[in-house]
Amino acid sequence: MNQTPDLVGFAQHAAARQSRKTGLGTFHEDGENANPQKLSLVLGHWSFSMLLHLRHLLEYFAVRVALSLIQAVRIETCDVVCRWLAFLAADVFKIRGTVVEQNLQFAFPEKSQAERTEISRRMWRHLLLLVCEIAQLGRKIHETNWRKYLHFPNKRQLILALSRVGPKVCVTGHFGNFEALGHACNFFGVRTYTVVRTLDNPYLERLMARFRRMMGQRLLPKNDSAGQADEVLETGGILALLGDQNAGKKGCMVDFLGRPASCHKAIALFALLNRAPITVTTCMRTDGPLRFVIKLDADVTPEKNPDQYAGVNELTQWYNDVLAGRIRQQPEQYWWLHNRWREVSGKKQRKKRSQVQAAIESSHIERPAA
Repeated sequence: MNQTPDLVGFAQHAAARQSRKTGLGTFHEDGENANPQKLSLVLGHWSFSMLLHLRHLLEYFAVRVALSLIQAVRIETCDVVCRWLAFLAADVFKIRGTVVEQNLQFAFPEKSQAERTEISRRMWRHLLLLVCEIAQLGRKIHETNWRKYLHFPNKRQLILALSRVGPKVCVTGHFGNFEALGHACNFFGVRTYTVVRTLDNPYLERLMARFRRMMGQRLLPKNDSAGQADEVLETGGILALLGDQNAGKKGCMVDFLGRPASCHKAIALFALLNRAPITVTTCMRTDGPLRFVIKLDADVTPEKNPDQYAGVNELTQWYNDVLAGRIRQQPEQYWWLHNRWREVSGKKQRKKRSQVQAAIESSHIERPAA
C-alpha cells in the first residue's frame, strides 16, 4: 500500500500547526493554496527542532550512563582509566592540541617541549579525574568524614574571611576541583551564591543544577543576573565567581600568565560598589583522588585597600596575579585547553610571541637542565 499521500498530509498538517506558532504564514491543512517556500521553511525549522531535541536526549542519556558507571566503581579504578584516556587525548588524538601547546608555550617559555607535553598529558588526566570526583563527591565526602579528604592550611583565616559580617566576593578559577570548593564550604555553615553559565542542553542543565543544589550551592545564571547578585551582596551574602573567564571586547585587559587577557569588570565592580572584601580561594588535588587542599590564597578588604587596588583594572589585575601564581605551582591542574586569550588581536599575539622567541634565542631565558 502506498503511504506517500498520508505522509504528505501529515507533513502539511505539522507545517500548518508550526506556522500558526511561528507566524510564518497560513497553511491550509488540505494543502490548498499553500506557499511552497513557506512550507519548506517551516518544515526545515520543525525538522531542525526535532533533531536538536533528539541530540539533547542522546547527550543526556550518554552522560547519565557514564555517571552510573563512574559511581559503580572505586575512585582508584577511575584514576587508572583516566590515565589511559589522558594518553589517548594528549598523545594520540591531540584534542585541542594546538590551543594547549600555544597556551603552555606562552605561560612557560622556559620549559622544553617534552616538559610541556607532560603537562598536557597530566592536565587531561586531571580533567577526566575531575569528572569522576564530581560524580562521587556527594557520596564520599560528608559531614562525618570530611577531615579525611580535605586539608585547610589556613583554616582559621578562611573561616574568618567567609564569616565576616557584610557582603563578600569569593573568586576562584578553572584550577583544581572548583566544584568541590563549594561543597567544602558547607561543612563550616557557609553557603555561597555561585554564578554559573547555563548549558545549551536543557536536560544536562537541570541535572547539573540539581547536583549543585544538593552540594549546598545557590545558583545565579551568568547572563542577566546582575540585579540578583546585587541583592545577594546587599543582604550580606557570599558571591562566588570564576575569575579567569574571557570577557571579549567589552572586558578590561590585564596580564594573565604573561599574556594580555580580557576579564569581566563585574567582579571588581561588585566589590568596589558594595565595599565588599575579595577573597581568592583555590581547591587543589594533592596525593590522590578526592584528596584536596583548600586554601585562602589572598584577600583584600575595603578598610585595608591600598591605593593601587582602588580601581577596576587594578583590582582585576590583583586577583589575576594571585590565580596565576597558584597555577604556576601546579600547572597540570589548570584548563589549558580553555582558549582564555582568544580575543587578543593577532598583532598583539605576534608581538608577544616574537618577544618570547627573541628572549629564548638570546639566552635571556635559560632552560632547566635535563
